Amino acid sequence: MEGEPLSALCTPALVVDVDKVKTNAQRMIERCRKLGVQLRPHMKTHKTLEGADIMTAGSRRCIVVSTLAEASFYADHGFDDILYAYSLPFDKVERCAALSERLDLFQVLLDHPAALELLRKRPLSAGRHWHVWLKVDCGNGRAGVLHSEPAALSLAQAIAGAEGVELTGVYVHCGNTYTCKGVEQIQAVSREATSFTLQFMDKLKAVGISCKSSIGSTPSCSHPVPEMAELDELHPGNYIFYDVQQSLIGSCRLDDVAVRILTRVIGHCPHRDQLLVDCGWSGISLDGAGKLPTGYAVIEGHPELRLASMTQEHGRVEPLSGPLDYSQFPLGCLLALIPHHSCATAMMHPVYHVHSEGRLLGKWTPTRGW
Repeated sequence: MEGEPLSALCTPALVVDVDKVKTNAQRMIERCRKLGVQLRPHMKTHKTLEGADIMTAGSRRCIVVSTLAEASFYADHGFDDILYAYSLPFDKVERCAALSERLDLFQVLLDHPAALELLRKRPLSAGRHWHVWLKVDCGNGRAGVLHSEPAALSLAQAIAGAEGVELTGVYVHCGNTYTCKGVEQIQAVSREATSFTLQFMDKLKAVGISCKSSIGSTPSCSHPVPEMAELDELHPGNYIFYDVQQSLIGSCRLDDVAVRILTRVIGHCPHRDQLLVDCGWSGISLDGAGKLPTGYAVIEGHPELRLASMTQEHGRVEPLSGPLDYSQFPLGCLLALIPHHSCATAMMHPVYHVHSEGRLLGKWTPTRGW
């Protein structure tokens, strides 16, 4: 289908504007270059080789993954220096060991002494040792040992002192920026998280421990504060696609969002003043429920419409006010949905249709599973 228009696709279809992807990626590379820090892009949003090559500028080095399926997928295709940034799952230690013994640099993450004990009981082959990042909570409130708790420093010391284990770095997710509205709020939260991280790094230095520091989230890295120059790495991920959520936070403009879900009108329902489309929650996800005045997505070019509700394979589109003019939406016509959360939406699709200026270039095939 190369060279054909987007209208040639069967729907629902996830389409990726490769020009916007490249622009988003290059902007993040440039931000990190100006700060003097290493960019370690997260693969979880797209999970494709093509996206990874763009984000790493072709180096195939220094990436973050959220699943071992991703880690193996990238390792199988020549990527190295891979950080599995998920609190060490106890059922996956052997798979982590295999990757650690296969790659030049495979790194794991933990936030509990029991996970460290598992690594100590599973030594790697001769000459190899576990590369470990300590997950520290600096305000996000998800995984990680709280930065201000004595247990955080104690665990760092335990990792650094364990035989066959190396403390490679401290990993912080600045996910609390997702509650922000506007650059000022984003930067205030980022500045606090960066400060907490640097204070924790000073504690490590005071007890003779030296390792890297890394902070990540698309909002914080889209508008970095000068203090981030004191860190070693940044690890954002969603920025390759962006989404409506990121535009509302203030990370990007809506026009920066690189993905759309194409859907066709398949029914006119004048008795309830709605259009029926062929994209349900299996094509865009239920993420965004109750968060947008336009429903589950922004319908590009039609601010007067909202994706009001969905079943598995159907969507119901209705006007925000006044009656629908059905003559504007004949059966079979295309609508483009801008997703609330591109990570969730991408997970619903086995292939992404890549285009430039509305002409198809090919397909990207993501890896799946855990």
